[in-house]
Amino acid sequence: MPRISIEPGNSSPGVGLKSRYRNLGAMAGVILLALLLVTPSFYAFAKMKGAAQARKQTYEVLLTAGDWMSALSEAETGQRGYVLTGDETFLEPFEAVRGGAQGRLRDLRRLASGGAAPQHLDAMVPMVEAKLLEMSRVIDLRRNGRTQAAVAAVGTGEGKRLMEALRAELKAFLLLEEQALARNEAGFQANMGNLLAVMAIIGLFTLLIALSFIYVLRQQAKQKLQDLVHFETRNLLERQEELSKRLQKLNTNLLESREQLGVTLNSIGDAVIATDTEARIRLMNPVAEQLTGWTRTEAEGRLVDEVFHIINQETRQPGVIPVTDTLKLGTIHGLANHTLLIARDGSECAIADSCAPIRAHDQAVIGAVLVFRDVTQEYAVQQTLRDSSALIQTVLNTVADGIITIQAAGGIIEKVNQSAERMFGYSAAELVGQRFSLLIPELGRDGTSGSLDYYKASEEDRASGLGRQVEGLRKDGSHFPLEIATSEMSLGGQRYFTGLLRDISARKQAEEALLQAGALQAAIFNSANFSSIATDAQGVIQIFNVGAERMLGYTALEVMNKITPADISDPGEVIARAKALSAELETPIKPGFEALVFKASRGIEDIYELTYIRKDGSRFPAVVSVTALRDPQNVIIGYLLIGTDNTARLMVEAERSLLDAALKERNVELLSARIAADKANLAKSEFLSSMSHELRSPLNAILGFAQLMDSSTPPATPPQKASIDRILHAGWYLLELINEILDLAVIESGKLSISEEPVSLAEVLVDCKSIIEPQSQKRGIRLFFPAFPVPLFVHADRVRLKQVLINLLSNAIKYNRPGGTVVVVCTSTPHGRVRIGVKDTGHGLSPEQLRQLFQPFNRLGQERSSEEGTGIGLVMSKLLVELMHGAIGVDSTVGGGSEFWFDLNVATAPALIGPDNRYLGEPEAPAPKVPLVRTVLYIEDNPANMELVEQLIGRRPDLFMLGAGDAALGLVLARNREPDVILMDINLPGLSGIEALKLLREDPATEHIPVIAISANAMMGDVKKGLEAGFFRYLTKPINVVEFMETIDLALEIPGPALIESK
Repeated sequence: MPRISIEPGNSSPGVGLKSRYRNLGAMAGVILLALLLVTPSFYAFAKMKGAAQARKQTYEVLLTAGDWMSALSEAETGQRGYVLTGDETFLEPFEAVRGGAQGRLRDLRRLASGGAAPQHLDAMVPMVEAKLLEMSRVIDLRRNGRTQAAVAAVGTGEGKRLMEALRAELKAFLLLEEQALARNEAGFQANMGNLLAVMAIIGLFTLLIALSFIYVLRQQAKQKLQDLVHFETRNLLERQEELSKRLQKLNTNLLESREQLGVTLNSIGDAVIATDTEARIRLMNPVAEQLTGWTRTEAEGRLVDEVFHIINQETRQPGVIPVTDTLKLGTIHGLANHTLLIARDGSECAIADSCAPIRAHDQAVIGAVLVFRDVTQEYAVQQTLRDSSALIQTVLNTVADGIITIQAAGGIIEKVNQSAERMFGYSAAELVGQRFSLLIPELGRDGTSGSLDYYKASEEDRASGLGRQVEGLRKDGSHFPLEIATSEMSLGGQRYFTGLLRDISARKQAEEALLQAGALQAAIFNSANFSSIATDAQGVIQIFNVGAERMLGYTALEVMNKITPADISDPGEVIARAKALSAELETPIKPGFEALVFKASRGIEDIYELTYIRKDGSRFPAVVSVTALRDPQNVIIGYLLIGTDNTARLMVEAERSLLDAALKERNVELLSARIAADKANLAKSEFLSSMSHELRSPLNAILGFAQLMDSSTPPATPPQKASIDRILHAGWYLLELINEILDLAVIESGKLSISEEPVSLAEVLVDCKSIIEPQSQKRGIRLFFPAFPVPLFVHADRVRLKQVLINLLSNAIKYNRPGGTVVVVCTSTPHGRVRIGVKDTGHGLSPEQLRQLFQPFNRLGQERSSEEGTGIGLVMSKLLVELMHGAIGVDSTVGGGSEFWFDLNVATAPALIGPDNRYLGEPEAPAPKVPLVRTVLYIEDNPANMELVEQLIGRRPDLFMLGAGDAALGLVLARNREPDVILMDINLPGLSGIEALKLLREDPATEHIPVIAISANAMMGDVKKGLEAGFFRYLTKPINVVEFMETIDLALEIPGPALIESK
């Protein structure tokens, strides 16, 4: 406020006082005038603030009402999802709405703009209560296991009618609120204009007052004019600055209001487009930009039909945009169902909602607001729910099988269908509350209490199970066969079983095959190992199995009724396939789904490789098999595409290529190593053969002459007898050692052949007992062999089986306690085998000794004992058992003895061979014995061996021996003297024994003479080679005198023609 002072220049005190009063009066007048001018500005500001607050409250009401309706819709959707699936998680939206629905209505009632709007809210209160009651009733039916009743309650349409009524009331309420919003907006704009006018008037009047005040001061004191003008000017500037700040604050509030409006539009989930009276776009929110493909900048000023392009989903004809009618008539219009919005890039989406006019404060239409939202997924879910509901209802109404719902705990029947009533003869009232075992008696056995958990037992525990035939019991007491299939579900936290019962009395075999085929088909379709995609005839995906979801990352809802398999395939490969097929089939084929199924549509088998694109954009190779699905009229109704992930196979092929290269390199290395190993084995075999020959030749003389001395006449004296026995014992032991080393070498080289046949264990054990008993009696060991009431045969080589048993029995006797026992046991084992065990009462083996078993030449510390041995017997036994496809082992306890055992496969007893009738008949009278002297020719280059055989033959008066030092001389003697038997060494100077045999067989004069080989070449291959060459027998050095003489006698008994025929 300006300060006025009286300067000393005034000459009259009265004039100064009068001037002061005049100034005070003028100042008071100015203040009063200022108050009169400022008061309207405050009033206008208060009105504008109230309008802004009302507009904000209206927006809050609109948003709250929309959220409340969305929550109620989600609750309804969750209710239907729970009815279909029984999953409690679907009820979370319902539980949230049930507790706060009425409270939110009261909040809307409190915030409503007044007038008729609260009446609509009041009308919605009983509707909400009825809707919640309807939803609770359906949920209770589903929780109580009454699924059919719940589905039927949903199908009555009561819930839909209530929702439509609620939407209608809410729509009317929102219309009133939008009208109130338009009024508040118009009032806000009007008050803003009034405020600006008041502020302008205040400024004008203030300027006039200032000029008047300056004029008055100029008249009173011109000398103070400049000071007063400066003072008043400063005062005016300060007040102007204050007014500017206030205006700036008002503008800030206005911008905040507009920003809040922008935030609201940007945050709502629906798309919003606002136009002017000429239907030109003035405003778009981000959702509208996303759905139309136009940015706000690009769309502003354009006619709405340039941006908002809609068509009818069924007819594909352009749709009528409701903006024109709204601007013309001022009415609210809702978009028709099945409307598609075509975005700028050509993509489509289903939309729904409404168009409303924008009115000024005078109710004049100044534009239109178009609110719409993407309902593609909502329509898909609704369609799926409708299809599922229809399918369930149809199945339940038409199924001929009995369906029974049972509590998992206790097996109490909850619900039955009419087919089950007819099947068992009971009414539903008679069955509900009874145990399921009333109908399936076998469920009452074994303590199952009628629960279908019985069918979750394993195959080994139960004779019948899920999907198997059981026996049903009717009310009249009759039994009938039926088939039962069960599925488990959870309702209200409790487990239930649904049993599908089918009477298979008439068509048991056919329907059983059908069920198996259905189960196989379901298992194949639900397999996660491959994708199964079924489309309609146009290629739109209708079925998308678990495997496809896992491979491609999409859920079935994301692709069904939306895209074709071509949309998830590599576009370049699809185009390339279309070109290749066009060239191959000489038919133009469009890139896209047609290229994927063209061959299948023509009945041509089609399997190809293709790259699929996952939801996340990643790619993977797949092998796709396409089949056309046809109806009974052979019209294609769809396609089935079976795909498998080809990544692993391609990786395997790449790795296999690398492995092939590495394998080739390794094969070269192995070939070199094999050549070296073969050379080493050949050298080893030559060494063993040479060693055997060189050792057996002198050993033959030692043992042969010792046997001659032992059987000479007159008998040797006791000291001589003892010496001879020592020589024979040492010689035979040395021969045994040589034989074992050779056998081990043959087995390790893999050259030992096994002739497996059914072998009687009883016969082999009898032979082993006769061989081993003298050794056990000498040591005072008692032997116990098993009895065989029923013949038992095993797959084995008889000679090698006997060798293994004698080895184990010999060890059990040698390493037993004095007066101990040896027990042979035979027991059956799983998998068709028999275990032969040899138990002794020896000292047993320590764990360390057990670890050293089956090692060549390891006698486990017995080297210092008096017991003879080589340490290779067990090794040979192990190798022989394994060659006979068996297993060998030992169980031993220190101080408690040992049991060596081996397992062999059980064999079927061989068919008995009947007697040979050729040898039946009257025996011929024995011919009179005529003493004959037979000639024996011995071809041998070793003088000691020649002398030995000469002395042996000399003891036989019926034999005469001729000797030849080489094969050439032997052949001459054979032709000239024609001996009865020829004894032939193999390693002869010049011609070998085998070459000489060949010449003998080629000569008609000698071909009938039996030739016996006597050689130090004792390897298995040598013996086999000799017998194949045609030797009558093959005796190895050193010879056993008894065996030698028996072989000569046997050869002399064979007549010449018989020998020729045997060739």
